[in-house]
Amino acid sequence: MNKDVMEGKWKQMRGEAKAWWGKLTDDDLERAAGKYDVLTGIIQEKYGYTRQQATEEIDKRVTEFEDRLKGETKPATPK
Repeated sequence: MNKDVMEGKWKQMRGEAKAWWGKLTDDDLERAAGKYDVLTGIIQEKYGYTRQQATEEIDKRVTEFEDRLKGETKPATPK
């Protein structure tokens, strides 16, 4: 699911991705272009993570991002 969310919302997430992973350059983010597997490889390369560590890190960040978006779009509750 996080793969689909990331690919679908990459343009929104891109700026935050740079904040999340400060070692990533604009070129890295452009190369990733929302592709989960490409971003996983770039994070592995830049941070020395295992593939599992990189996927866990991406999943955590995408889940937090999605949860925050859901929180911002919740309909107002009647008083």
